Amino acid sequence: MSNSAPTRRSVLTATIPAAFTIVKPQSVRGSQANSQVAVGLIGSGGRGTHDARITHADARGRIAAVCDRFSDRIDQAITTLKLDKPATYTDFEKLLGNPSIDAVIIATPPFEHPRMLEAAVDARKHIFCEKPAGVDTEGCRRVIRAGRRADPKKCLSFGYQQRYGPVYLEGFRRLKSGEIGELATARGYWISADPFTRREYPGLSEEEQKVRNWFCYRDLSGDFIVEQDCHNFDVLHWFLEGLPVSVTGYGGRKVRTSMDLMDHLSLSFQWPNGIAVNFEANQLTPRGYSKVGEEFTGTKGTLITSRGSLVHHKGPNDMERIESKRDITVDAIELFLTRILSGDVENVAERSALSTMIAILGRTALYERKEVTWKGLFGA
Repeated sequence: MSNSAPTRRSVLTATIPAAFTIVKPQSVRGSQANSQVAVGLIGSGGRGTHDARITHADARGRIAAVCDRFSDRIDQAITTLKLDKPATYTDFEKLLGNPSIDAVIIATPPFEHPRMLEAAVDARKHIFCEKPAGVDTEGCRRVIRAGRRADPKKCLSFGYQQRYGPVYLEGFRRLKSGEIGELATARGYWISADPFTRREYPGLSEEEQKVRNWFCYRDLSGDFIVEQDCHNFDVLHWFLEGLPVSVTGYGGRKVRTSMDLMDHLSLSFQWPNGIAVNFEANQLTPRGYSKVGEEFTGTKGTLITSRGSLVHHKGPNDMERIESKRDITVDAIELFLTRILSGDVENVAERSALSTMIAILGRTALYERKEVTWKGLFGA
């Protein structure tokens, strides 16, 4: 088996613009740099409202519009966020057509991300899109294509908030500066309870019921390896500075038999340079216990990364812990607003789609119960 590293460039024949482009702040919005960024929320469920709360609490931003397919979600978000008469829409394209909206948060079910991000790019909005990039290969490629043609003056960020968390940034710095020696192996894990409960919505059609319970269906959510565990794969993509060569593993359903998705899985990846990476996840652990994060072991020590802390094991009885000071989603959204106002924008469409594709690679191995290679699945 070849152990050559697939590269970002090899996924598409053309590349996207450079990730960071400096422009004058006045060019970004056509107004003073210290004025508020008017943000439209597309998808006002729990996650979207959480992101919007952080945005609206920042003096530099305000939620000026709310869009959701379901009116009760709009009303709930307005009440929760204490918004004063925002513009409301049930059609996201009409929100995108509002010239007073500078930026959008896309927090709809994952299957909608590619087309909505694509439309937001065409509408020349700054974009903060929740993960994952999509639920299938074509959706991810659609995101990459949209990112490639995006206005270089617009920020295109994703909700892979570990990339912006201080403890993760410090962990990456320590890894790359050789503080744990030569990297030998890594692993990731997301062990937790079921985060979703199927609900009945009287008066809605069968199709609408399915959308309201999107998490339960693999075609809408991508299965939990894509919808949730993509966070871990983004960290592995980042810290290992590349894409996996191959993967094999097993998964299934033991408890959550009423949903069209797995509830446990275990994978073994091969990364370039002979780096073996194990990944384990479940959504069946009884409430009260969870373990979520990554480990990177080198010849001189181990780094354990998570949203809550960075732990550096340096030797016998020599351990350092750095605690996160807050929810790292705040760091991600604060930087999103900073980039819009400063003009130091980023476009992370490609890397975010590739991280999602690592999850799709693992899912394929689980579904087909065989080893799957990056080249064999994605053709590059």
